Amino acid sequence: MDLILQGLTTQRSTIEQIAGLARSRVVVAVGEHAYRCEGISYNDEVKAQIDVAAWAAQLDYAFIERGRSLGDFKLLVMDMDSTLITIECIDEIADMQGLKPQVAAITEAAMRGEIEFRESLMRRVALLEGLDANALQRVYDERLQLSPGAERMLAAVKAAGMKTLLVSGGFTFFTDRMQQRLGLDYTHSNRLEIVDGKLTGKLTGDIVDADEKKRTVERVCAEMGIQPAQAIVMGDGANDLKMMGIAGLSVAFRAKPVVRQQADVTLNFVGLDGLLQLLDKR
Repeated sequence: MDLILQGLTTQRSTIEQIAGLARSRVVVAVGEHAYRCEGISYNDEVKAQIDVAAWAAQLDYAFIERGRSLGDFKLLVMDMDSTLITIECIDEIADMQGLKPQVAAITEAAMRGEIEFRESLMRRVALLEGLDANALQRVYDERLQLSPGAERMLAAVKAAGMKTLLVSGGFTFFTDRMQQRLGLDYTHSNRLEIVDGKLTGKLTGDIVDADEKKRTVERVCAEMGIQPAQAIVMGDGANDLKMMGIAGLSVAFRAKPVVRQQADVTLNFVGLDGLLQLLDKR
């Protein structure tokens, strides 16, 4: 195992101090603010010490088997809201109704795993009843931004020959536009019902909850003729855990505590392109 340490800014002395907790013998720069610590000692006690020290220094860390590369994987799976993009789309749609605080509170509870996702989604969508559908375009134009490092990460995984899947508990209005904008291979999300230019407060079709996210990853892997172990899955909320659980590498991005605790890798400070520092580019 190697220990990867990275941050938005780093000081070599801090890196070496944290590396010393794992008794690393060699520290090698692998990026402007990223280091690979080799020859480490790894156990639960060491991990706990590094977790505290890295958080205090605003550094992300990961224990990775030496030699793992992008070439080991064939599919990158991403959640959309608060992962590929910085916002929760439904919260911003609700803001057009003056209901953002109410909807955002339900969203937050669902992402922490305190409310079952399907129930939370139905409750939130119901609050949107009567909203002019043009509000969706306003959210896309005025508020939707890619998370830091998204385009660099996607360029690298595509160059490595990987396919991309965006699977979201959000809405097709946004995933369709992300697919076209970013050249993604697959998308799957929920469809808002619109009648006479107004949101009805209902969805059409099957709900993309945690189970459906997992099934989608399995389905796309089967279509590609690969195993889920050849997929990298990135997410932030409790409804991502089931699909992350079948991945060869699970990545929690700016995630809720329940997700950080279960993921293989957590990225709390760096951008999505922090993934690239964990794996050889081969």
